[in-house]
Amino acid sequence: MIGRLRGVLLEKRPPWLLLECAGVGYEVEAPMSTFYHLPGTGEEVVLHTHLQVRDDAHLLYGFASEAERGLFRDLLKVSGVGAKMALAVLSGMTADEFALCIQEGDVARLTSLPGIGKKTAERLIVEMRDRLGEVPGAGATLAGGADGPAPDPVADAVSALIALGYKPQEASRQVRALDTDGLDSETIIRLALKAMVR
Repeated sequence: MIGRLRGVLLEKRPPWLLLECAGVGYEVEAPMSTFYHLPGTGEEVVLHTHLQVRDDAHLLYGFASEAERGLFRDLLKVSGVGAKMALAVLSGMTADEFALCIQEGDVARLTSLPGIGKKTAERLIVEMRDRLGEVPGAGATLAGGADGPAPDPVADAVSALIALGYKPQEASRQVRALDTDGLDSETIIRLALKAMVR
């Protein structure tokens, strides 16, 4: 099992990143909460990982903190929740916000996340109440600064939202509603996700 990677960040294209470790390039899928803390390309980064082995693929998921990875693994134990939905939860709210939603039984806030309907939200609340206890925040910061803006940050933001499970029209509409002048794709994604989860 691959539990941790330390290497040079070669590429960031939410929700995917490419990390070179000892000459091997690992494709890793990560939630937006991790992308917000990534250094610029060419810098060193450490990610806590979860390896999922399927018949057709070996998938690697990366997280900025142990808390994020732990919440991801707990979400996978909920019936009907897969990796894509777990990433959408972590991309749409922090671990603390999620814990608060579960404690308060906030179905409306959970259903604002892509791919989560009322029944799934209710199941999350019931099954996660016992598992959560105290979920520490995912506030681990990774070394390094922010990357410069992508060639087309608006298009990158829309693509990332679609990859997270939002419908193309909804993703495009949310991004167009923002004032994106001078913003990089990660900031646009963060603002769009905050607007959608309210």
